[in-house]
Amino acid sequence: MSESKVGLIFCVCTGKCPGFSKMDIWDFINILRKSESFAYAMIHPMLCDEDGERFLAEFLKKGWKFMVAGCAPVMQKKLFRDAFAKAGLDVEKDLIPVDVRNMTTEEAVDLVEKTVKEHLGKGV
Repeated sequence: MSESKVGLIFCVCTGKCPGFSKMDIWDFINILRKSESFAYAMIHPMLCDEDGERFLAEFLKKGWKFMVAGCAPVMQKKLFRDAFAKAGLDVEKDLIPVDVRNMTTEEAVDLVEKTVKEHLGKGV
């Protein structure tokens, strides 16, 4: 397992969001789960729904950074603020939100890798 302690969760908005139509979501997650930048990479169908909130409540752990690839960073911070707070995490410091909508698989992988490397360089 990677020592980075960065986990990647790809929120696919039920898998039917038109913003992901140019991307092969399975290729995207499989490329990134093999990356040394992440301890793990996984897909969740909809983190902002009730089951997503339950998932985050069980899953979030102190000492980790969580990258969520999905919708707009501002929206992610609003949606996940309470779940992060309940886990004793700061959404501003412990969430690395990345908007990958309307990108090809390659564009999204490149953005995620670039973003995580920037954060690792800051001592994530």
